[in-house]
Amino acid sequence: MMATLSAWILKLAGWSIQGQLPARQKYVAAVAPHTSNWDFIIGLLARFQLKIPARFIGKHQLFRPPLGWLMRALGGRPVVRTQSNNLVEEVTALFSQEEEFVLALAPEGTRSPVSRWKTGFYHIAQGAGVPIVPVAFDYRHKTIVIGDAFVPGDSKAADMAQLLAFYRPHAGRFRQPIPHYRPSQQNAP
Repeated sequence: MMATLSAWILKLAGWSIQGQLPARQKYVAAVAPHTSNWDFIIGLLARFQLKIPARFIGKHQLFRPPLGWLMRALGGRPVVRTQSNNLVEEVTALFSQEEEFVLALAPEGTRSPVSRWKTGFYHIAQGAGVPIVPVAFDYRHKTIVIGDAFVPGDSKAADMAQLLAFYRPHAGRFRQPIPHYRPSQQNAP
């Protein structure tokens, strides 16, 4: 019933889904551009329509009462972004503990414009040995575009360039340029 209702709401709002999710039971869905709170609602509707039990992580403030219980029921997990923790390792471990595990993440890590994406999603996929499925919210065409899954290889720079090229033609609700990949200072040779 939720799938039918969600499909109806998306169609009524003028949205469509292009592409298919992989038949695999484990992957990281990298969802971008993330520029609006509406992204979450559209993403939830797509999740229900596609019948995928995707999970997500979000800032811990979203998990406080009165909405905290709902965020957890929807598959959310709180993250304290001001603290340095082993989030990548913790989430990577979840892939080995569960039979089915789909994790949806926004590489920007925020709705604000960024000059560099956070690469935790990449390291999670690489550590768990699961593919990355790029998913774009294209507000200009009201389309959720699902790209081909790929397993991160030996070149993070090449993989990130491939991902960024996928997202570049798609416009978020608020126009923000997709950044070019620049290794962080700590990862630079």
